[in-house]
Amino acid sequence: MRAFEYLEPATLAEASALLHRSGGRASVLAGGTDLLVQIKESHRQPQQVINIKNIPGMDVLAFDPVDGLRIGALVTTREVETSYAVRRHYASLARAVTDFASIQVRNRATVVGNVCRASPSADSLAPLIADGAVVHLYGLHGSRSMRVEDFVKGPGKTALQPDELVSRLTIPAPRPHTGKAYIKHGRRVQMELATVGVAVTLTVARGQCTDAAIVLAAVGPTPIRARHAEAVLRGRAISDAAVLQAAHAAMEDARPISDVRASAEYRREMVSVLTRRAIAQALETL
Repeated sequence: MRAFEYLEPATLAEASALLHRSGGRASVLAGGTDLLVQIKESHRQPQQVINIKNIPGMDVLAFDPVDGLRIGALVTTREVETSYAVRRHYASLARAVTDFASIQVRNRATVVGNVCRASPSADSLAPLIADGAVVHLYGLHGSRSMRVEDFVKGPGKTALQPDELVSRLTIPAPRPHTGKAYIKHGRRVQMELATVGVAVTLTVARGQCTDAAIVLAAVGPTPIRARHAEAVLRGRAISDAAVLQAAHAAMEDARPISDVRASAEYRREMVSVLTRRAIAQALETL
């Protein structure tokens, strides 16, 4: 492990200034479950580590029926997992963080950290994107916001500028008659990276799908909106035939690769299977 300077800013402005002065050679510490392991194994060698735990307001997890859910940068996956509001209104996210790593890691790891890691198999990304989540950034020039869908640019790459950090995530309040589900498939149930993941958010009124979001994980360099599959369902009555057609469309939207966990062909087939199952589960939560 190479020595680094340890810093503890008291405000977002101070943290942003430190990031700017580092010239891209600093890393932000929140939960640290990825960062500290990477530093120890020399996969990352920052000159400075900026601990944001002393910045007020970054640990807020709050739900409002109008404004939706707020997840501060220091909120752990375990806090989200055990939140009644999350389980009640954001079932797919609750499922995703429950499937995330071990309980020891979930007590330290943050949801924002999982988003910023930008792994194609990140558990939180697919349900966040399906629910229209927004990431809020703070930098030297002030605050800006963008959809999580646009924030993730590639494996390990985000839209963060060198002087920016994420202050919070927000998710819109759920609409009436909306069901949600997330299914993660791997070689084992727990403590496993997703081989394939599917998140579904469906709004159904009088048996007809009025809106749909289907997001695929671990079958592309970033989470993929299965827009052809969404279009199949949107504006139609929910039927077995429509669900099967949507599942086949999702399979075509996927862009998987072969690696040590699965072949591209297997992943593509599992996208179809999991999409059918996730749609069925989402309908059960209406």
